[in-house]
Amino acid sequence: MAETESLVHLASDAAFLVDREQRILAWNRQSEELLGYRRNEVLGHFCYDVIAAVLPDGQRLCTPDCQAKLSFRCGKPYANRHCLSRGKDGEWVNMQLSSIIVAGVEPGDEKSGNGVTKSLVMLRPLGPAALDVSPIPVLRVFALGQFGLAVGDQSVGIARWARKQALTLLRHLVTARGNPVHRERLIEAIWPDATERQGRERFKVTVYFLRRQLRRARMAEEVIGTSGETYWLRRERIWVDADVFEARVTEGRTLDREKRLDDASRCYGEAQKLYHGDYFAEYPYEDWCAEERERLREIYLDMLGWMAETSAAQGEYAKAVRVCREALVREPCRESQHRALMGYLTRLGRSDEALAQFEHCKQVLARDLGVEPMPETHLMYRQILKNRMNPTVEKVGNITPPRR
Repeated sequence: MAETESLVHLASDAAFLVDREQRILAWNRQSEELLGYRRNEVLGHFCYDVIAAVLPDGQRLCTPDCQAKLSFRCGKPYANRHCLSRGKDGEWVNMQLSSIIVAGVEPGDEKSGNGVTKSLVMLRPLGPAALDVSPIPVLRVFALGQFGLAVGDQSVGIARWARKQALTLLRHLVTARGNPVHRERLIEAIWPDATERQGRERFKVTVYFLRRQLRRARMAEEVIGTSGETYWLRRERIWVDADVFEARVTEGRTLDREKRLDDASRCYGEAQKLYHGDYFAEYPYEDWCAEERERLREIYLDMLGWMAETSAAQGEYAKAVRVCREALVREPCRESQHRALMGYLTRLGRSDEALAQFEHCKQVLARDLGVEPMPETHLMYRQILKNRMNPTVEKVGNITPPRR
């Protein structure tokens, strides 16, 4: 056993060891007893996914770029006096979290002098006086696909709300992403035909109703901030799936550029699961959310392209084909995805399907845009056709879409 890993098993508290990438390398018996996860369930996983600690006010403590990781990079210890982690059984565990830097030379590297830096993380459960503490509830907003709300693990029955304008108001504030919005702007957007007096009265009643419904849903803390005549959502009190989606895509793209393809695929996969549909899809013609919807949709389509490329780079051409087809369901005229799909199908030895995909692409572009495929798409078609007619000449490698 490596010397640094032995420190974990000698610790009297729950402890585990992570590398610079935050992957768990060792996990002691006390950690198993505290959180319920066995050693084989956590080794190789990111610590922020396993521990997933939050602060008492509900804010996430464990993230890919958490303060503990920043301290690790600077070679400094880290400590948090009170956080909460949900154990395997679903129960919250109140604890203290601290880490120290462990630097040394592993067996086999003595001659090279290569130092290996790791972080020893220790978890200490808090005493009985703190065991009744639980994180302040966070309002979870599902804006991608079917709109929904949840507080913690419980959904909010918005279908029974008597005032639907309260949900419209909430959607406007979600789109503002914590930025203050003037009352008059909200009134004009929600009640464009109302007089000034009517608009202000309706707004006042709607805000009161929204706050009351959120309190009934166990949101003890105020979600809607106000100052003068402006209103906003307190960012520390809300979780929006669109924000998490975008963060996962950004993280995946960074890992992709660093050639960490497994980790990039994981992030892309998480983002894909979050995108259940377009942003506030039930308002397809409203100007106030159209720009944000189109921005997120473009991020999603770009991500599918990167996801397919990453899968292909790992030799998973069948997965790349599935991803391309999903992108084309969302955006049938995205010619780059047609071209990528043709290349991946050819890699799988399905040249007939690749040629048929070109014809389909040609029909879609003519029907919807009145244009012909681009020269590079025609070139790929001719290459596939040539290889199919002369199978003894292997040029499939030139057909695979290039990594961006």
